[in-house]
Amino acid sequence: MKMIEFNHVWKKFKRGEKLRSFRDAIPTAFRNLLLNGQRQNGLEAQEFWALKDVNFEVNKGEVVGVIGPNGAGKSTILKLLSNILRPTKGNIDINGRFSALIEVTAGFHPDFTGRENVYFNGAILGMSKREIDRKFDKIVDFSGIEEFIDTPVKRYSSGMSARLGFSIAAHVDPDVMLVDEVLAVGDMAFQAKCAKKMKELLNSGVTIVLVAHNLSLIQNLSKRVILLNKGEIQKEGAPDEVIPYYENLVYKQREEEILKEVSSRDSRIRPANQALVGISSVILHNSESAPKDRFEVGERISIDIEYSSNAKIDSPVFGIEIIRSDGITCCSSNSKRDGFNIKEINGIGRIKININLDEIMLAPGTYIARVSVFDKDLMHPYAIRNKDIFRIIETGGHMSSCAAIFLPKVEWKVSS
Repeated sequence: MKMIEFNHVWKKFKRGEKLRSFRDAIPTAFRNLLLNGQRQNGLEAQEFWALKDVNFEVNKGEVVGVIGPNGAGKSTILKLLSNILRPTKGNIDINGRFSALIEVTAGFHPDFTGRENVYFNGAILGMSKREIDRKFDKIVDFSGIEEFIDTPVKRYSSGMSARLGFSIAAHVDPDVMLVDEVLAVGDMAFQAKCAKKMKELLNSGVTIVLVAHNLSLIQNLSKRVILLNKGEIQKEGAPDEVIPYYENLVYKQREEEILKEVSSRDSRIRPANQALVGISSVILHNSESAPKDRFEVGERISIDIEYSSNAKIDSPVFGIEIIRSDGITCCSSNSKRDGFNIKEINGIGRIKININLDEIMLAPGTYIARVSVFDKDLMHPYAIRNKDIFRIIETGGHMSSCAAIFLPKVEWKVSS
């Protein structure tokens, strides 16, 4: 049985313009007059499609995850399913009782007490007074704020409000539930209660649509995943198939951003003086000397550096830094610290660096290899190259989200 049907759904929005003065308003008015009536793909000036011809179905008892980068259309789908928005084109059918674990305090009135808000919010979610009466003690007990239940909600902390909101929504007993990363409300003890409640809902056969950035949550709970990108469904299937595809998409986008940032820095006006040292090429490869930009966790990386100097440089120091895409320097070294003495350079030459990643176990992610050449006292940089990007991937060729820098080799034992 189909519980949710998204049939050729389109949704458009209009970008707002803030006019801070009458001077700003005049050219804007003329521009709007000139563009009036002009449409492109059904859009007027300043309009854009947040969703474009989206189709999907969710069957009874199914748990479907929805993922995608920022601006993909996930929030729009949430609001359309919650009936907060209406589609521009197409239609949405939901069969059965619906509940949403999103913005769990959205239905609260700040001047009402917790008790009054249980009834008020419960009614918004479709529960009758008799049903709320029957479940009231369970709702309050689950929330853990019994002693404050007759206090106005405006006196609650954000955590207390979230606890009560989650508790109400979790006790609706719906046929279809929409979940938007609300399992992180409250303290760790309450989060454990939330997770347990979610498992109960999963085991009860409730149809669930889970919209989240937490890929581990999607991986563990969903049987099917829908990947949105720029308002369209880009891929749909099993988590093991869709999540690595999405991770690869995100890393590609980040690499493009890094390249743009580097190009922007390189395009700045510089003095015409010729540099004494230049780094003409940096080639990364593995132990088999095959040039590549992807390495598995623990794989050895060799870096071949070709340089040229326009004058004799005594005792130069070559440096290497591995920098994560968010700017964190993960590790660094230089020839002086490692006791590798370079007597001089003059003209074209090559330096080889071997990095034993099997010892440091760099975590999956996107990185920059920054190569530099300094004077012997590390006071003056002759050259810095900051544009060679590579990735560390899990064994098997896929990416995985990891907040760590290194993956230590750990031994686990159970002691009696």
